[in-house]
Amino acid sequence: MVLVDRLRGRERSLPYGAAVRPFNALSTRVTSLWIVALMTCLVTVSALPATSAAEPVRILGLGDSLMAGYGLPEEEAFPVRLENALKDAGLDVEITNAGVSGDTTAGGRARLEWSLAAKPDAVIVELGGNDGLRGIDPEETRRNLVAILDRLKELGLPTLLAGMLAPPNLGREYGDEFKQVFEDLANTYDVVSYPFFLDGVAADPTLNQPDGIHPNKAGVTVLVERFSPAAQELVARVIAKRAD
Repeated sequence: MVLVDRLRGRERSLPYGAAVRPFNALSTRVTSLWIVALMTCLVTVSALPATSAAEPVRILGLGDSLMAGYGLPEEEAFPVRLENALKDAGLDVEITNAGVSGDTTAGGRARLEWSLAAKPDAVIVELGGNDGLRGIDPEETRRNLVAILDRLKELGLPTLLAGMLAPPNLGREYGDEFKQVFEDLANTYDVVSYPFFLDGVAADPTLNQPDGIHPNKAGVTVLVERFSPAAQELVARVIAKRAD
């Protein structure tokens, strides 16, 4: 008790400024360190890519053999190469290859719900090539694509529609009707439109496999280069949707 009383007496004898200065100095230093730490965190977060703060943008590639990568190693298929190109552009994406060789628009329509089990954020629709090769009535192609696009619209999934042209040997009238299907859909639906999937590659023997239909490795390189801006727009729509 005597020691306590002496200490208390000493504390009472100290001037006010002498008592609080050590505390103030410590408080100021702690506050400064806290501010530095907070600013460091803010700078680190602001330096991250725009898509890194959220889940990757998952894209479903619904298509035929052109999407599936017919005749190519898996790593050279269009969806894989496109994903790599988008990542090189700083976009965090994952593309699911839902291409089935030989598929028509009817086949794509039939397996749409199964394909959507991948829970994509967006969809690339690349169908119609086999419809043209088989000379299917363009109105049937239209009905199938309308059903697909209506479903994707109902689900609120941003969509990129890749157009297709019919082989010239089927005649100009058929070719015009077939082309019009994709033009009409691009104008009717709020989709990202890419008029002709094989743009820059079709009919070039140096960019196609011996069958003259499917792109080779060099052909896929051209496809990806030309297609990437449209794919980036599709990703931008997903990011904008997430921000709403």
